[in-house]
Order: sequence, then C-alpha cells, then structure tokens
Amino acid sequence: MPNKPHNLGQIAETKTEQIISEIPSQSAIYAAKIVIKRYKKTAQYFTEDLGNGIELEMVLIPGGTFIMGSPEEELESSNNERPQHQVTIKPFCFGKYPVTQAQWQAVAVLPQVNQQLNPDPSEFKGANRPVEQVSWHDAVEFCARLSNHTQRPYRLPSEAEWEYACRGGTTTPFHFGETITTELANYDGNYTYGDGVKGIDRGETTEVGSLKIANQFGLYDMHGNVWEWCQDDWHNSYKGALTDSSARVSDESKSDKVLRGGSWSNNPGNCRSARRISDNASLDHSNLGFRVVCGAAWTL
Repeated sequence: MPNKPHNLGQIAETKTEQIISEIPSQSAIYAAKIVIKRYKKTAQYFTEDLGNGIELEMVLIPGGTFIMGSPEEELESSNNERPQHQVTIKPFCFGKYPVTQAQWQAVAVLPQVNQQLNPDPSEFKGANRPVEQVSWHDAVEFCARLSNHTQRPYRLPSEAEWEYACRGGTTTPFHFGETITTELANYDGNYTYGDGVKGIDRGETTEVGSLKIANQFGLYDMHGNVWEWCQDDWHNSYKGALTDSSARVSDESKSDKVLRGGSWSNNPGNCRSARRISDNASLDHSNLGFRVVCGAAWTL
C-alpha cells in the first residue's frame, strides 16, 4: 500500500503586504531604497514522512501560463535565456525547500535502484542545510528511491516548471523585485545587482528557509544558497523550446544538464529567475543541490 502523506491541507504563509527598507550604501553617502514585495496567502501542501521525525514538505503549484526567459533589457541577461516564449504549466507539487541533508540521509538508506549514494556528501554540514556535492545522477537516484518508498512519482523539475515556480507570477529579475540583497538571499554580497548594495559574503550554505523570504507560491531559497538540478539537457538557447511543462530532453546520452537559481558562491546576477547554466551530470560541487517534484494528481 502507498504510504500516506503525513499531513495534507493548508499552511498560511504570513507576510506583510509590502515593506520598504532603507539600507546604507558602502560609501554611506546615500541610502538605497529596496522595495521588497511580500505576500499574505494560503498555500496548499502535504508533508511526506521519511521516518525518524524527518519530513519532506511539498507545495501545490497551480497550473498556468507564463513568459519564460528574459527580455534583452534585463541587466546581466544572456542570449541563452532567449527568445522569450509562452509556456503552459500543468499543476504539480514542488519541494518547499531544497532537499536537506537530513532528508538526503533518510532516503540514502533506502534500497538502491540504479546506483549507490553517499549518505553524507556535503561539505557544509547541518541537518537543515541543503545537501550539496551531489551530481545530477545522484539526484535522479534520490528521486527513484523516494518514488519506490512512497509509491508516488518523484522526479527533478523540468526547467520550465522551475522558472514558473520561482517567478510566482512575477516578471522581474527576482521574485521579490528588481534587485536583491543578502538579507533576502544567500549569495556573494561583495557584488551588487542594479540599484542594490553590497552585503555579506557568508562563504557557505545556510539552513533552508532561514532568511524567511518566500515567494507567492510559498517556496523558499529559490534565489541563491545552492544551484538546483533540472531534468533537462542543456541547450544554448530557447530556439525550438517546448511550449508545455515537459523537460527538453533531445539526446539521452547528452552529459550536460541544466542548473537554476544561483548559489552562495555566486554574484547576484546568477541568482535571477531566468538565469540558467549547465554542468556535467556526473560532476558534484559544494554549491550544487536540488529540490523535487511530485507529479501525482492531488486533490487537496
């Protein structure tokens, strides 16, 4: 019998409607006004019980249509983020946070499907920090073991699903607006984006959700902390891209896969909603992690 979700229902994401904070510049000559858009809404969710008190929180992402990619005028954008195109997304459930080290360890002891998993691969240790130093193949194996254990279909997100979920209905470079600060995301604060100001460089991952900034769908850490693997093969542009939420897999033997979201070691431009890079599916680094999709048709 399939394991039942530990909890099924709704969770209120409590946020103020809008906060305007003034943050001094490095020169202290002026104060930059950073507009942070926050939302008060109710997210539908379920939690998967992984045993020993470890849970995996999954948020329902409603279906819809959005414009994928960046316009040419977006600061630090790249041609591989274009042409912009309309994509229609089916509803799916997405991890509220990147997969944590505690969740990874709980799944790594489950029966092997295709390959072995290192139960403790991360450089920056912490049960609630994101797991890192995992390859695309490792992440796929995690999803396969989790699917067998729960009898529900877990997988990596398609690139289109990831961007749609990250944007949360926004069209700005970041889901909270035109710029970014290290109060909102974990990235290298020695660098700035747009009208933003310098911040701190933590030099490591942070516990998931610790910055307490969620997007309109109730997802945390979509900008920074760790890059997140997607299902898709790497393509140098969106020429010939799909118009639905399917992963773009043109060659099963292709070794380069898509990563999204930026990380603790990157400048803020790499954390934009539209930013996309590639890496070899077999490589792992201390800034590479992932989050999971459950494609089951849930009635919440």
